[in-house]
Amino acid sequence: MGVEVSDPGLRDALLVGAGYLLGSLPWGLWLPRLVARVDMRTLGSGNIGATNVWRTLGFKLGLAVALLDIAKGAAAALLGRWLGDDLIGVLAGCAAMAGHWRPFFMQFARGGKIVATTGGVGLAVAPLATLSAAVVWIVVFLVTRYASVASMAAAASLPLFALLFDASWPVLAFTAGGAVAIVLLHRTNIARLVRGQENRMRLRRPSATSL
Repeated sequence: MGVEVSDPGLRDALLVGAGYLLGSLPWGLWLPRLVARVDMRTLGSGNIGATNVWRTLGFKLGLAVALLDIAKGAAAALLGRWLGDDLIGVLAGCAAMAGHWRPFFMQFARGGKIVATTGGVGLAVAPLATLSAAVVWIVVFLVTRYASVASMAAAASLPLFALLFDASWPVLAFTAGGAVAIVLLHRTNIARLVRGQENRMRLRRPSATSL
């Protein structure tokens, strides 16, 4: 028999809390540890995001991490929309993004840069805008081979596409806030770009001697 929560405020708080816990699942730490027996915090940039996994362990594992990070953001937002409304879906999705950034299951240590998780939330609350922003990511990445530049360009385009597709005000607020957060979390990448020290991505897996 399921548990019914009659108080809407309590229900919404539980949905937001569930979103945070979903976002806290550190797939970029767990999957490489399971498959490759490595700790991503000791490789490359030390980040547990999909980009660092791709750069150090190859495209397939990086893609798997990205898909799982997208899925947890989408699940949090969809659950919020299903049991609440657009606003609760956005709040639960934002909680998932916060969980990805500072995961409960890593004792609130630094997590990823929320790009994939934000994309998952976007797919749940603004699918057309998010798919359009994904096209921007692909185009910019293919031109520059900088995942950071592609991520920031896609993030900046997301609120514009949301506005174009007539999204609700909670969704517009989410896309604008998410764009700002992604750019801020990439400030070290911006500094490396200015210095000409940012690494371009390679589609082929690097050799073991380069890890």
